[in-house]
Amino acid sequence: MDIQTSKIELVKEILNLENPSLIQRMFDLLKSEEKDAFELTEIEAKEIQIGIEQFDRGEGIKWDDFLKSIS
Repeated sequence: MDIQTSKIELVKEILNLENPSLIQRMFDLLKSEEKDAFELTEIEAKEIQIGIEQFDRGEGIKWDDFLKSIS
């Protein structure tokens, strides 16, 4: 079954649900998954900020030099 067919089947099942508690749990799960995919942890945000500050001070290296250093 492809993804579009799976989505349609899922929507059909959801529309037939009558249990408010289950619907709420499914809603909460979907929202938490969506949030997890797009939010950075505090550590990740700090590391990105450090990188931006280093770049602003001219402390970066060329992409090709970086690739050579890790290969």
